[in-house]
Amino acid sequence: MADNHHPTNVRFMTFPRMLIVFVAMAISFQPADATANSILGSWRTDDGRAIVTISRCGDALCGRISRFLVPEPAGGARDNENPDKKLRKRRLLGVPIFWGLRRDGNLWEGRGYSPQDGRYFKAKLEARNSRLNIKGCVAFFCKTKVWKPGS
Repeated sequence: MADNHHPTNVRFMTFPRMLIVFVAMAISFQPADATANSILGSWRTDDGRAIVTISRCGDALCGRISRFLVPEPAGGARDNENPDKKLRKRRLLGVPIFWGLRRDGNLWEGRGYSPQDGRYFKAKLEARNSRLNIKGCVAFFCKTKVWKPGS
C-alpha cells in the first residue's frame, strides 16, 4: 500500500503549499539590482542643477544627464570643460556621467566624468538610506558626493 502522505509523493503538495513554495522561490531569485539598495533610477545631483538617470547599458549600468533643473543657456548647456577640444561643443543633455558600472558587493564600480571641471575619475556608487553615495577618485585624491532621489 502506497503512503500518500510521504513528502516525496507529488500529490502530497497541495495547492496552498505549492503556492507558498513558488512565492518563496520567486522572491529568492530577484535580480541583484532589484534590491532595496539599487542605484537604478533618477538622482538629483548634490548641487541641485540636474537629474542623472542610471540604467542598464549592455552588461553594466551607466548614468546620463536626463534633465536640467536650472535654465540652460541659449542653445543648451555645452561640455565646455572637456579635455578633448572636439567634444567641447556637444550638448550636455544625454552625456554619460557614469559608465561600466559593475557590482562589487554593495558597491557599483566603474568610470565617471564631471562636466563641471572636465575630469574623468574612478567611480564607486552605493545606494543607502534613499541616498546615492558617490566616491570619485583621480589618482589618490578622492571626493564623496551624496545625491537624493530625483523625479
